[in-house]
Amino acid sequence: MPLIESNEHKALREAVASFANNHPHAPGADNRPFWQEAAKLGYIGVNLPEAYGGGGGGITELSLVLEEMGAAGNPLLMMIVSPAICGTVISRFGTEAQKREWLPALADGSRLMAFGITEPDAGSNSHRITTTARRDGTDWLLTGRKVFVSGVDIADATLVVGRTEDARTGKLKPCLFIVPRDAEGFQRRPIDMELHAAEKQFELVLDDVRLPAEALVGDEDAGLLQLFAGLNPERVMTAAFAIGMGRYALARAVAYARERTVWNAPIGSHQAIAHPLAQAHIDLELARLMTRKAAHLYDAGDDIGAGEAANMAKYAAAEACVKAVDQAVHTLGGNGLTREYGLASLITAARVSRIAPVSREMILNYVSHQTLGLPKSY
Repeated sequence: MPLIESNEHKALREAVASFANNHPHAPGADNRPFWQEAAKLGYIGVNLPEAYGGGGGGITELSLVLEEMGAAGNPLLMMIVSPAICGTVISRFGTEAQKREWLPALADGSRLMAFGITEPDAGSNSHRITTTARRDGTDWLLTGRKVFVSGVDIADATLVVGRTEDARTGKLKPCLFIVPRDAEGFQRRPIDMELHAAEKQFELVLDDVRLPAEALVGDEDAGLLQLFAGLNPERVMTAAFAIGMGRYALARAVAYARERTVWNAPIGSHQAIAHPLAQAHIDLELARLMTRKAAHLYDAGDDIGAGEAANMAKYAAAEACVKAVDQAVHTLGGNGLTREYGLASLITAARVSRIAPVSREMILNYVSHQTLGLPKSY
């Protein structure tokens, strides 16, 4: 893996940063116009195949885009979902018809796709997913519930993780289905969140949703492989989202510390202010290196190596983001809690990166079991 970014990647960062900085965005406001403009410039579909209207890049390029948008204060949460998870799964495992229908539209921003995996009683245990699909002739009937599904109201379809029965063993195995937003029996209910974000969260109810055979993505017997093909990019992109948020908060704090004078000198000249900000910068840079490693491994086709690195990147980025936001707010004192400076809302937003899409504790479980070879406690 190259330690220094290529000139192409540096140019991409600069272009996205310039674009995002010129589009001020208020927290919680509708960001669809920004999404459409970014898509026209090729940023939303930069990871999708050129043959289907994308930029021909990978998760490396897409994560750079999201990070720079976040650093400008304009992060797009649905980038984690629509092009990164859904676009990746369809481009790798979808039928030719699915690719032609969805990838160009995901790339140009004309359509969005949500992703539904979390269930109220399953938590982080994907083996307890109870959303099931059963055959009815050539069709599928999908039944179950999902929670904390982002952007269902603006998505044209949701890629739903369900389970089908293995004819040989009788055991349930994961499968992915494309569920149109207007499918009969497909209901959504908004979840009242304390976090004010442009992308709303929903609970889904699937009551015998009838789907044609072509709604199944990929091979029915390769569901787990296909699922993790989407989850690894999700972790990389979440890391990029967190790093961008942390960089934004840190930049605001540094600018304030340079100008704010209390004892005849800028407060940034005092080590009690300067050192914690320097530590926050170091932590963000270290997390960025791991994120680049994870993206590089994934784009190189090393799914196993990418799994470990993506989990580590998400963990490191979330921790760095929370610390950077906390220190930024603390640097501004009372001003850090005002709407004028726009940092207080990041306190809650930063915590999300520790929780979703997988908690820090489950990542520590992964590393202790998979990397260190320690026995499981569950």
